[in-house]
Amino acid sequence: MNWDRLLFWRKPPIADPKALADFIDLQSAFLVQKGLHDYARARSGHYAKVLFSEDWFIEVLDRSRWSAYPLGLAMVGEVVEGLLRRHAAAPSQQLEGLTSLVLSVFDRYPRPEVLEQGEWHEARLELGQRLQLIGLHPAKRVVDIPEPYARKYWDLMPIHKSIRSRDFPTTHSYLKVVLCNIHDELERRMDAPALAEQLMRLPSTRNEASGG
Repeated sequence: MNWDRLLFWRKPPIADPKALADFIDLQSAFLVQKGLHDYARARSGHYAKVLFSEDWFIEVLDRSRWSAYPLGLAMVGEVVEGLLRRHAAAPSQQLEGLTSLVLSVFDRYPRPEVLEQGEWHEARLELGQRLQLIGLHPAKRVVDIPEPYARKYWDLMPIHKSIRSRDFPTTHSYLKVVLCNIHDELERRMDAPALAEQLMRLPSTRNEASGG
């Protein structure tokens, strides 16, 4: 084995829409799933191993995970937009391209069995609308991005409300920390000028995002 190569291996740069889409997909799934799993394990304590082996809980967790995934896409999408906005010749056109890209990531997955068709369709519409709203205000600090999402994410925790502790602030802080880490990794790896130019050439999804 080439140990030097292993020790000094770096993740590949993100310089085209495909690589960016893969990054958004992976980081969005990690963001929402880790928080759900960690909270469920913390609240169930010594019974976590038993709980996570129960079919009914696996279904509840799966529903929470898929319901939260579009929120992860929206948050990570806003992180991407904030990093690229200053590199865009036409920020609104770039946002259209980014919206198209993020929705294409959503469309990689068929409707999950744990969600109704109407729920999955509504989640896609809401994701498009949330992404379009990014352009109506200055780029946010990363720590401020979770603000409109944190409560909805908290409500999706796979633990009954009657036994939840007062951990919403902790979950909110978790989202901030992980998004900051995602921001830092993307900033290190991305070719911002190349991505900004390529996103502006992607087709618009304006009608889809507005529900038209």
